[in-house]
Amino acid sequence: MNDVVLTGRLTRPTLLILAVATALGGLFTLIAPAGATPSSGQPDDNKPTIVLVHGSWADASGWTGVIKQLQREGYPVIAPANPLRSLSGDSAYVASVLASIDGPIVLVGHSYGGAVISNAAAGNPNVKALVYIAGFAVAEDESLLGLLENFPGSQALGAIRTVPFPLADGSTGIDTYLVQEQFRDVFVQDVTPGTAAALAATQRPATFAAFEEPSAASAWESIPSWFLIPQQDRVIPPDAQRFMAERAGGYTVEVKGSHAIMVSKPHKVFDIIERAAKSVE
Repeated sequence: MNDVVLTGRLTRPTLLILAVATALGGLFTLIAPAGATPSSGQPDDNKPTIVLVHGSWADASGWTGVIKQLQREGYPVIAPANPLRSLSGDSAYVASVLASIDGPIVLVGHSYGGAVISNAAAGNPNVKALVYIAGFAVAEDESLLGLLENFPGSQALGAIRTVPFPLADGSTGIDTYLVQEQFRDVFVQDVTPGTAAALAATQRPATFAAFEEPSAASAWESIPSWFLIPQQDRVIPPDAQRFMAERAGGYTVEVKGSHAIMVSKPHKVFDIIERAAKSVE
């Protein structure tokens, strides 16, 4: 029972009203349904788990606006940290997260995270829907760079800053960042400069090797897919996204917005995730 702190002198009628209210409150607690109700904010066991996988030059906090809406509607949500080290390694990590979840899963990937979910979902019967948010729905043996070569126009390639880092075997890897001064214009032009500056400062790098590595699977060939395509995307050309969505036979929605549409318009992202979720509830 929640504590209630009252101050001042209470009359006898007031005390009687409080006593009745307390008793009724206890009764309501006893007869309330065990499952969560819409907008309760508590996970509903009857709903699929939503797993959100972020992409390059971002972290899981970019999903915050979407997570809040999903949780208000009772969806269990997990937004793991995508390592951004290699497509095969990142996919294996996300696959291990999926293996720990009981029941149906709606797996969502943004940008490079789309390539990760295309691999991580392979062979997992609990993944019932794939949702690509400005995401790479790669085919087997296809790389992200290969796709971008076929659909030129990405402004991200000209805004990358590379930083070498040591690998465990003593060799050198290459991390990629977006130049902070160009981050807003390229990645998320439809938010305030202050918000974009904070995102630029906290961006997580992805290795260059991850963009070159061919995909080992294309789970969208056997799992229903949904695509949200931002029409002003300056990282993955919209035509590339349309090609991937059509190839996958996915349900597609186009909206006005930047590559980081989950930050600028989280309600649009929520809408398509909920549509996918309702197909498996």
